[in-house]
Amino acid sequence: MTRTLLHGGRVYAPTGGAAPRVPPGRPAPAGGSGARVPPGPPAATDRPATALLVEDGTVAWVGADPAAVAGSADVTVDLDGALVTPAFVDAHVHATSTGLALDGLDLSAAASLAEALAAVERHARRTRGRPVLGTGWDETRWPERRPPTRSELDRAGYGGLVYLSRVDVHSAAVSSALLAAAPQVTGLAGFNDSGHLTTDAHHAARRVAYASVPRGQRRDAQRAMLRHAAALGIGCLHELAGPDISAADDLADLLALATAEPAPEVVPYWGEIDGVAAAQELGAVGAAGDLFVDGAIGSHTACLSAPYADAPATAGHAYLDAGAVGRHTVACTRAGLQAGFHAIGDAAVRTVVEGYAAAAAEVGVPAFAAARHRLEHLEMLGPDQVAELARLGVVASVQPAFDALWGGPDGMYAERLGVDRAMAMNPFVDLAAAGVPLAFGSDTPVTPLGPWEGVRAAVHHHAAAQRLPAGAAFAAHTRGGWLAARRDGGVLAPGAPATFAVWAAGELGPDGLPDLAPGNPAPTCLRTVVRGETIHPQGTSEVDR
Repeated sequence: MTRTLLHGGRVYAPTGGAAPRVPPGRPAPAGGSGARVPPGPPAATDRPATALLVEDGTVAWVGADPAAVAGSADVTVDLDGALVTPAFVDAHVHATSTGLALDGLDLSAAASLAEALAAVERHARRTRGRPVLGTGWDETRWPERRPPTRSELDRAGYGGLVYLSRVDVHSAAVSSALLAAAPQVTGLAGFNDSGHLTTDAHHAARRVAYASVPRGQRRDAQRAMLRHAAALGIGCLHELAGPDISAADDLADLLALATAEPAPEVVPYWGEIDGVAAAQELGAVGAAGDLFVDGAIGSHTACLSAPYADAPATAGHAYLDAGAVGRHTVACTRAGLQAGFHAIGDAAVRTVVEGYAAAAAEVGVPAFAAARHRLEHLEMLGPDQVAELARLGVVASVQPAFDALWGGPDGMYAERLGVDRAMAMNPFVDLAAAGVPLAFGSDTPVTPLGPWEGVRAAVHHHAAAQRLPAGAAFAAHTRGGWLAARRDGGVLAPGAPATFAVWAAGELGPDGLPDLAPGNPAPTCLRTVVRGETIHPQGTSEVDR
């Protein structure tokens, strides 16, 4: 058993967390589930910690006087002024599709349709007849203002199978070869002869496209994603798998890889309605995650109570009703699993809240709250729904980068919804102040892995009233992720798992965290440790190496 003392650094270990810090001007949480707002930064009178002692994968001591424990250490490591924080948790990822984008066709930088088609052609030439799978295109950034057509993809892909998911992964452009490989798609809702697919047609096409990826290529993509996450100081990932997103063998292979190699911990979810048995067989902690109640705003498939401003003929698409949500959640609660749903539009969020309330009435609020069910994205909701989620102890798994990329009076949300609805989205402060636990994630590949950017986005929300203090935002991206998975972690305190990251961070603010003002570079990760094992950089296995 090795006892390792890391000293000479700056350790982010707030000690004044007995009372939650509620953003100024907001009421303190009261009653309900007992959920707490993530604590803010340490009090000004706290003596900053400079060292920590790690023993057998656990934090044994944290403090400002390393001499007090130096005699019991087998190994000492000089941090040379680096910052040590709990490792990040990304509470919403899709590992394989992220890895394929990292090593394959990522169209997020394409500034025009013509540029995207040229990238498809280059990729098709390079891969020599293999299926072309890409992601990240966004027609709202293109002068052409439209997705690729299948005839254009037929030419760019030299007649091969092409599947290009939109940035929100709720619609796609596909080639004629993909439609030939999946003839059932043409009879499903959401099919368009142009090759632009939404809803059921898109889900069917996606299953066919990803089934074409050989197992070895899929494993390489998963490994690339896990290593990239580790290099960003991420110590835990919530993989939100499901039959419309990946496949059961994809999830099983990811879990095996993360166990066999140095990697972030992977918390598995399986998003299938009435899928309790399947989730249990896969070892998932929930029949939850991207279990779709609606789609996405960018694809006009998020379910709204009023039509889209730029498409007044539609108010989106609903996949489930409140009865299905309630039935599924009761089954999960009784099986000891988490339930969780993807809901973005206000009508979809209302559906989930009604279903959750019905389930809580059937199983009892204490049992319901103890299950710690989740709601993914949760971008459009009102005060009544916020209060109900707090009463029921539901975790809000949210993505601050969505606001950073698409929020504000001039962003894509405003284009789709109008300014008033857009500026009311992603009410992080309202949720936290009501006592709804927050867990931050990226929804990668929808937005890139980048935890410091997630914290920055929450601190600099487009709506000033929804800007979280840095300490609360950081807690949502660390401790909040462990809370969402019903596990302990996210703090550096005696007895806690030794899961942390070491950063070259420069000057720190009074809250003990880096200055994340717009334009300031994010800290560079020097080392990521999970339960005492170094997972970044690769090639070392213990914290003292």
